[in-house]
Amino acid sequence: MFGIPGKQAVSMTPAAATQIAKLMARDGSKGLRIGVKKGGCAGMEYTMDYVDKVDPNDERVEQDGAVVMIAPMAQMFLFGTEIDYEVSLLESGFRFRNPNVADACGCGESVKFKDVTELDQPG
Repeated sequence: MFGIPGKQAVSMTPAAATQIAKLMARDGSKGLRIGVKKGGCAGMEYTMDYVDKVDPNDERVEQDGAVVMIAPMAQMFLFGTEIDYEVSLLESGFRFRNPNVADACGCGESVKFKDVTELDQPG
């Protein structure tokens, strides 16, 4: 779909890959599908769902037993994103380090992406 030959659409830190693989094994799913949808105060929110059936149109990324699938509509917004899993005293969860984000809300639940014309510009 959308991508650069030889470069994965997203990457996972070892912590994220371990957590995703653990969740896949626990729930018997084929992987984790990530996407985006309209919502939140900044305009867009990330989505994450377990999948039992692989969609042939999804971009598939595998690492250390973890499988992430990117919904076709979200591929251009997520390209270059690093998925991490962080644990702190108050919370734990997945974090997206996305170079395509122009702004995020204060609570961190939603993001605003760069204009489509800016997505292919460096920096």
